[in-house]
Amino acid sequence: MRALAAALLLAAGTAAAAPFAVRLGADRVVLDAPFGFSDTTELASPRLNELADSLSSASNRVLLFAIPDADLRNFTTGDRMELRRYMIAVTPKGLERERVSTAVFASFVQDSLRELGSAAPPGDHRKYLDAQPEGKPSLLAELRKEPSVVSVLQGTRLPSESRLFGESPKYLLSTTTLLLLRGKALNISVYTGFEESADLEWIRFITERWIEELQRLNGR
Repeated sequence: MRALAAALLLAAGTAAAAPFAVRLGADRVVLDAPFGFSDTTELASPRLNELADSLSSASNRVLLFAIPDADLRNFTTGDRMELRRYMIAVTPKGLERERVSTAVFASFVQDSLRELGSAAPPGDHRKYLDAQPEGKPSLLAELRKEPSVVSVLQGTRLPSESRLFGESPKYLLSTTTLLLLRGKALNISVYTGFEESADLEWIRFITERWIEELQRLNGR
């Protein structure tokens, strides 16, 4: 019976991974997680909901919180999830019902990224993060800067007593991307532990792929 229940839950999770529409005011935005990840917002898991809420301000509405398919399988069978990588899409509640113009979006971008400071100099990002305070996100690079897309890469040296991952990496990488889709402002973020250069390559690749897929789904 447990195996059957797990199979049914996994099938439901797989079905939920298909693109879905979210109503924002009078409009709809189509969302999906990148290949290999599944949205968890319908699972009603207190642990996952708490993690999603911790990644965003209360002034935002969480639209999607996705984890790797392997973690979803572990969740459905009661096994331990690694949660080394995850991603989230939110929208500001104050703009949710508005038709956002390019001028309003530019102001949203400025307000959202005002405190980032200057990007790190070229070089070893881990060495740079070692010189930064624990727990402080640092701007590592600008990835995209266009009228409807702004994306940045950040890194954090994790406090040893509060790391998220169990056998935690010492560093966390994240991307923040602000998107204007169908007249709506979205904030999408990707997170990964940072142990080797492959993690840096992965987060750059998956962020760009997610941007392009969301633009495609929403008719750009």
